[in-house]
Amino acid sequence: MTISDQPQACDVAIIGGGAAGTLAAIGVLRAATAALRVVIVEPQLPLGRGVAYATRHPEHLLNVPAGKMSGFPDRPDDFLDYLVEQRAFPQLQRDALARTFVPRLHYAGYLRRRLQQAVDASPAQLDVRAGRVVALERHADGVVLQLDSGQPLLAGRVALCSGNALRPLPARGAGAVAAGKRVEAWDFDAVRGIPTNADVAIVGSGLSMADSVVSLAAAGHKGHVHVLSRHALLPLPHAAGPAADYDPQPLLAMPLRQRLRMLRRHAAEAALRGIPWQNVMERIRPLGQALWQSLTPDDQRRFLRHVVRYWDVHRHRIAVPVHAQLMELRRQGRLHLHRGRLETVVAEGACVHLVALDPRRCPFQLDVQCVINATGVEMRAQAMRNPLLQQLLGSGIARPGPHGIGVDSSADGSLLDAEGVADARIRVVGSLRIGTLWESLAIPELRVQADDVAHRFV
Repeated sequence: MTISDQPQACDVAIIGGGAAGTLAAIGVLRAATAALRVVIVEPQLPLGRGVAYATRHPEHLLNVPAGKMSGFPDRPDDFLDYLVEQRAFPQLQRDALARTFVPRLHYAGYLRRRLQQAVDASPAQLDVRAGRVVALERHADGVVLQLDSGQPLLAGRVALCSGNALRPLPARGAGAVAAGKRVEAWDFDAVRGIPTNADVAIVGSGLSMADSVVSLAAAGHKGHVHVLSRHALLPLPHAAGPAADYDPQPLLAMPLRQRLRMLRRHAAEAALRGIPWQNVMERIRPLGQALWQSLTPDDQRRFLRHVVRYWDVHRHRIAVPVHAQLMELRRQGRLHLHRGRLETVVAEGACVHLVALDPRRCPFQLDVQCVINATGVEMRAQAMRNPLLQQLLGSGIARPGPHGIGVDSSADGSLLDAEGVADARIRVVGSLRIGTLWESLAIPELRVQADDVAHRFV
């Protein structure tokens, strides 16, 4: 690989070098049979990190056991093979390692290793540009990408893998709170840098909150941690036990309410047989996208309004050791859970005052020294503060996805313009497809999409 600052034309341009972009590049390189030129444009090097795998801290664990984290649909044990090759956990036998929730920091290294191997074995050439794509124009002879350096790049085909954006803190006054008193959960070093005796409020109770809590604990934090969210639902853990054996296919023909009743029934029946509810959810894991797409638009809106947070905590579970750590901090009286909607955030002297409304719309206040924004992934493309997405939407090259979530794409991932016309030269991979697919953030979805794009581009 070479880091290139010179303008050039290319056969394939990949916008974004996180997990999705790196997997797409590996797929193209492996599929290539001729001397193609492939360019990845990514502002935050090294490749393979993105948001999820940027952490360098060992307390941040994968939320899925190592044996299920392969980056390639045709090589289900590939990540496990990598860990064994690297002797990352020499004390563990292969079977035990497959069941282990390993630190996330290993995953970016895995992706880069497989990328380098693909480069070495491919007739194609890979260049990496340290920069950001700020605009895109379609021409008869290709797609022109404008980089923040001012240099254009002409590409025959483009994979849009721009990754995740953090929601802003949803409260009046939040923007006026100084850095240090207001920290983003995805800024892992800043979270670790919070004074150990400070009382902290974390806004949001999902996966980013769990990362923040374990970071604070690893840094020796002794203060109180207040978690504030609208539903006050903590992430739930994985569980061992027998596999559930019911047929999930009939769920696809049911409306939303009936599906929920049926899943509760399956969970109750499984419990009588000693099968945890987590394994009931595992049975619908391969159907996540089909379950979303088979809902009517009205039922999709009901899901987003009433069900989404319950789906998240049951479907997107956390590593067992992380859940145990959260429960122990609650038992010690150091982790406090508050249900409410955040209204205002005001810094005054050494304190940050948060005012929220409880479910009865009665105000209550939390006084802390620092607030962490852990509100999670922004799903609305217009709100992502991404110059490229703003330009695509503003020019009509793209349109918002269903319910305003992500950008719209066809069944094969082709970008749809404002008139609903697909451009097969531009394919969307990953979180921007969430409106059409819903399940489009995790490695099982990314590896399939990246593989599909590679074979369509080469």
